[in-house]
Amino acid sequence: MYTVLVDFFQKGGAFMYPILLVFAIGVAIAIERYMYLTYARRNNRKALAKLMPVLESGDFQQAYSLTSQYKSTVSQMLSQGLARLRTASNRDDIEMAMEETMMETIPRLEKRTHYLAMFANIATLLGLLGTIIGLIKAFTAVAQVDPSMKAEILSSSISVAMNTTAFGLIVAIPLIFIYTVMQTKTTEVVDSLEMATVKFANLLVRRKKTDS
Repeated sequence: MYTVLVDFFQKGGAFMYPILLVFAIGVAIAIERYMYLTYARRNNRKALAKLMPVLESGDFQQAYSLTSQYKSTVSQMLSQGLARLRTASNRDDIEMAMEETMMETIPRLEKRTHYLAMFANIATLLGLLGTIIGLIKAFTAVAQVDPSMKAEILSSSISVAMNTTAFGLIVAIPLIFIYTVMQTKTTEVVDSLEMATVKFANLLVRRKKTDS
């Protein structure tokens, strides 16, 4: 298998190397994004599990103190909401304070993910470009050989030239799949932040009704 892969790569020509580089960069970004999003999601869940019971009990002062103990986006959002609660009791003002923190966080969650789709397109285009250049060279070479050898040389050259297109697609398809997975994970984290904002706002409304 190793020999077949090496032979396939070597026959593809010079364009196989930039495609391989694109794949390596894409994989590096995918690993970094996966670890970052998984870490963010786990921290948010851990913080919510600790903070929500305290918030539901109505002890907002303790909840505000607890938010400083967690380095998560949701704890920062709740900290902003609780801080605004001291100066404003309006639900919209509190939600706006929390959404401000969320809007600052979303670009960090989406950072570099869009490059995966771009690299998938680049890999495909590099494969096509390599094939076209290979075909140009093949037809140029065929024009200068004996007519009896043209069919054999042309078929051999075309098969080699098609290697770059095949390799470009081999790289592009996994990158597109990984991009979709990363987008889904990002959406899940953002949705959890929005849900935390709504839960906190609803909790305040219920608390006001209870107090009144």
